[in-house]
Amino acid sequence: MRLKLVSDEFSHMRGIQGKKCGTIIVKAEELNNCRESVMMQFCGNKLDKKDFFGKSDPFLVFYRSNEDGTFTICHKTEVVKNTLNPVWQAFKIPVRALCNGDYDRTIKVEVYDWDRDGSHDFIGEFSTSYRELSRGQSQFNVYEVSLCVTLLSFLVDIEHNIIPTSSDCVFPLSQTGNPAQPTSLHYMSPYQLNAYAMALKAVGEIIQDYDSDKMFPALGFGAKLPPDGRISHEFALNGNPQNPYCAGIDGVMEAYYQSLKSVQLYGPTNFSPVINHVARYAASVKDGSQYFVLLIITDGVISDMAQAKESIVNASCLPMSIIIVGVGPAEFDAMVELDGDEVRISSRGRYAERDIVQFVPFRDYIDRTGNHILSMARLAKDVLAEIPDQFLSYMRTRGIKPSPAPPPYTPPGQPLQTQI
Repeated sequence: MRLKLVSDEFSHMRGIQGKKCGTIIVKAEELNNCRESVMMQFCGNKLDKKDFFGKSDPFLVFYRSNEDGTFTICHKTEVVKNTLNPVWQAFKIPVRALCNGDYDRTIKVEVYDWDRDGSHDFIGEFSTSYRELSRGQSQFNVYEVSLCVTLLSFLVDIEHNIIPTSSDCVFPLSQTGNPAQPTSLHYMSPYQLNAYAMALKAVGEIIQDYDSDKMFPALGFGAKLPPDGRISHEFALNGNPQNPYCAGIDGVMEAYYQSLKSVQLYGPTNFSPVINHVARYAASVKDGSQYFVLLIITDGVISDMAQAKESIVNASCLPMSIIIVGVGPAEFDAMVELDGDEVRISSRGRYAERDIVQFVPFRDYIDRTGNHILSMARLAKDVLAEIPDQFLSYMRTRGIKPSPAPPPYTPPGQPLQTQI
């Protein structure tokens, strides 16, 4: 994209109005979804002497190659003063910034001698790639640059790869209002999704990709169950308490609609039973192999605030997070309090070990008619905003390290490549 610069009416004292002042060229490239970072350190040996009264003050400039063959600066090291054998400090850089996740893309490195006036003296340059650098300190990573620059260390940091090997997402639905009435948030209209279904489908499709088998235990709370009218705050939406799992978000949606036909919605609205339900599962898996995400879709009414706080405080030491999505026009002050962003949630004088709750008001992402989502990207960003840090905080405090990365995928019929 080219932007032409011209002087405007306010710049007539500095130039001629309407005078062309040059062009700005804006280039863009879609970012890869790579979440890795890498820590690298380099040293130089017997670099060229560029200063008349001294040696050299060398520094490195790293360039990422672009799709059109040009290069963009992505990192500069510090200047090491008055030496021909510099050892630069280790630095960390996202792999996306270095090569946009393309392990074979060219990375260019230039070596300069720093000058105070900015006219730095060029010492030399070399080209490499992420794949070459990943071999670590070896003969492959010694580069001749008016003698040589050597890679001292290369450490991949995969802390941002937060998708666990398995996760469970539970969808309890706060059930209030008669679904036969148009004023109910559960109204079963033949023409459009109700507020709960719309939020469930939108948010469920965002988080379902973080579950390995796409089988979701879906629970409801606040209803009288057949055949005896027993009040429950923890019932299976599919009517099968022994196996509450639903196949994908479509399965959850189907179970939700069926439950509206079979149960009688009834207060109060208690959060603690479903939080404790998921916490029991999370308490049995503390080796980092699973991380649980509880999704609560609610109209904001809560009848057991004190008990819910205690459940959250107890769950804060377990491998689980809670996403609360508020639907409808009500005030969500209680949900904001449970979120704990401003004040860490506490119960009976005991504070939560870490923040595990994220609250999102669904109405902020739909149009005035309530039938269309304005931006799925923004909704996805806000729904998942705190999950990475919550996941990492649990793993770090317990010293759980990521499993080794799986081998790269090789399409059928192509030979395996072996590094020598």
